[in-house]
Amino acid sequence: MLRISPSEALPATLAAASGWPLFDTQATRRIEQDCARLLPTHTLMERAGLATARLVMALAPHARCIWIACGPGNNGGDGFEAAAQLKARLPHTRILVSEVREPEKLPADAQTSWHRARQAGVQWVDACPEDLGPQDLCIDALLGIGLKAGKASAADRRLPRLLEQTRQCLCTVLCIDIASGLDADTGQYPQALSPQIAAPAGPRHTIALLTLQPGLFTGQGRDACGQIWWDDLGCGLADGKAHASLPKPVAYLSTGNQAAPRPHASHKGSFGDVAVLGGEGLSRRGLSMTGAAWLAALAALHAGAGRVMLALLDAQLSGPQSISPWPEIMLRQPSAQDWSSATVVCGCGGGLAVADWLPQLLTQAPRLVLDADGLNAVAADPALARELAARSTRQQATVLTPHPLEAARLLQTSAAQIQSQRLQACLELAQKFRCTALLKGSGTVIANPQSQLWINSSGNARLATGGTGDVLAGLIGALWAQGLTAEQASVQAAFRHGLLAQQWPAERPFSASALAMQLGQ
Repeated sequence: MLRISPSEALPATLAAASGWPLFDTQATRRIEQDCARLLPTHTLMERAGLATARLVMALAPHARCIWIACGPGNNGGDGFEAAAQLKARLPHTRILVSEVREPEKLPADAQTSWHRARQAGVQWVDACPEDLGPQDLCIDALLGIGLKAGKASAADRRLPRLLEQTRQCLCTVLCIDIASGLDADTGQYPQALSPQIAAPAGPRHTIALLTLQPGLFTGQGRDACGQIWWDDLGCGLADGKAHASLPKPVAYLSTGNQAAPRPHASHKGSFGDVAVLGGEGLSRRGLSMTGAAWLAALAALHAGAGRVMLALLDAQLSGPQSISPWPEIMLRQPSAQDWSSATVVCGCGGGLAVADWLPQLLTQAPRLVLDADGLNAVAADPALARELAARSTRQQATVLTPHPLEAARLLQTSAAQIQSQRLQACLELAQKFRCTALLKGSGTVIANPQSQLWINSSGNARLATGGTGDVLAGLIGALWAQGLTAEQASVQAAFRHGLLAQQWPAERPFSASALAMQLGQ
């Protein structure tokens, strides 16, 4: 995510921080109203148009044509204002603007910007120009964060066609606030639009104005909105100078922070023990999943845990199988491991065998990362679910790391329901089991029982491969063992895990084991 300052002509990278506040639509409207009261009329829209125009000139300095698709609300007003600004700054570029029906019904500020665009001499069109080429640019100013597609379509029957045209553009598309039709609070498209949604045809950017919304960073928002830029319109939100009446953020955007250097006067005991339990072997059902447990242990090792112990759920572990290919990872029989003295990572490749060990782990482990089949076992057994929720009363901490289907089993719903309300689902998990919950997927969500939420800002589709979730579980365990809190370990692990995938060299094959061994970099 990049930030634009109103006083700068070009974008600037956001400084590293532990997070940035995310506000839902209702809170954003309150902030907008409060800021507008402190400024002369139309100032916020003028700033929005100027910020958009500056970014357009940075993204497509040689565009011969810029098409601005404007809707019937204030998002359309931002588009009209950008059109007026661009016409003044790019006199030799064709500025084409989609005309709205009944401009006299526009909100007051949007009407003012509509008149400014007309006075500037922009060209008005009904649809996407046929000669719009890859070097040109489209601005999506149709719906924004508050106007729903169905309501807007009733006001202007051209909107569905304009929505489709902005998605099919081969040129760069810049969305104002958020990709039109996307729910700013959930990052999901409404059911009516979902069948039409596919990957955008051309490069995609979004300029978030005033605030950042959760939907930009999770669910379908990551693909729909592309590269995110942020301008707080001079209201002080980006610099922490906003007035004290701001509503509470609904979540925080996780941007990670740098690990502190290790002191010289330290030893392996300074960085904690991680014990991994998982990896059902061939002897039980003829289905070996020991690789998942090895990946978690390998991740914990390379992420800096002082000692790593691996207890495989294979009754026939003997001979060559009892020798670790990584001497630093110490193999244990599950019955020989002291579960009360380590940060425990449980469930990776555990199959059906892990359920037999969960009662002991749930009562003994002081810090427990519960993943994969460990979660499925809890979902299938009400007694285990009660024991999991009771851990907090004994000052035992837990991190749950489900993907959407596992989360659906834990909450007795469907994966589609989980995806439609990712933030709420993660919060329900945290509150139901009184723990830290990490809901994996595009825009991983982390929640704790105190209703704090984070959305991870890093990651890409490289992580959509077997074993990367096991690596994440081991990474969380290692960071937790080294002294971070459950929330800190989860937030930082998700960011670090995703950032490595983003930075992965294109020429280097990607796999979960390669990712695990890269965690020390």
